[in-house]
Amino acid sequence: MRNYSLISEGIFQGCRDALAWSQSAHTGRAAAFFDVDRTVVAKPAMVAFARPLYQAGLINRRLVARAAWNHLRFRYLPVTPDQMARFRRVGTRIVTGWDAAEVRAIVTRSLPEVLAPFVYDEAVALMRLHQRVGRPVYLVSAEPREVVEPLVEFLGLDGALASEAAIDDEGRYTGETRAWLYGPHKARAMTELAGALGIDLAVSYAYSDAATDLPMLEAVGNPVCVNPDRALSGIAAARCWQTLRFRRTRASWRARRPSPTHTP
Repeated sequence: MRNYSLISEGIFQGCRDALAWSQSAHTGRAAAFFDVDRTVVAKPAMVAFARPLYQAGLINRRLVARAAWNHLRFRYLPVTPDQMARFRRVGTRIVTGWDAAEVRAIVTRSLPEVLAPFVYDEAVALMRLHQRVGRPVYLVSAEPREVVEPLVEFLGLDGALASEAAIDDEGRYTGETRAWLYGPHKARAMTELAGALGIDLAVSYAYSDAATDLPMLEAVGNPVCVNPDRALSGIAAARCWQTLRFRRTRASWRARRPSPTHTP
């Protein structure tokens, strides 16, 4: 496991005092909520795990190729709520009958290799700064629990709010969805968590890249747009919301590393 606790040194140096002041200026207990895809990781999580799932015999090559295409589609084209709903229906149909514990084990085992290299260093640095001033950090994602919770554990965060598939008495997916954290459902889950744990959302932080997460950003007093899509960029400019650009990942470091020079 990479030592992410050291990444914050040298990154967001100017933010440390501001974050500490913000916490001391209010009596309410604050928290930080991060979207996952394109906010914390540069590559959609379910796309990253397509190959390990294929190697485990759970999906075929056609589905691996479809996952790669969806990655390009999500990255470069706007995706509507109706399209997301259709992706969810197709996804739940594909996983029907899978063993949920096996999926979690595959994710946990392969995460350091297939997803960790795409985690933004700036995101982890910011998470560490929040934790240092006493704010718990949560991932909030439409991705399934079996993907998000292992990522929370890997990064040393405080919890996850994620989609949840229905599971039968034998521990297998039924093809139904118990909770889908997309759009306004993210904000609702955050509100429920805040009520249960005594978190004051008015002094809390939320980070996301997409306009579809507008309810999540509006639910807190400190919304921050990370790598925003065009629609969210316009909203951020109109509302004077802070915008951050995350670029550094371990994969990007490898891509920029010069090839070794061979001498005869």
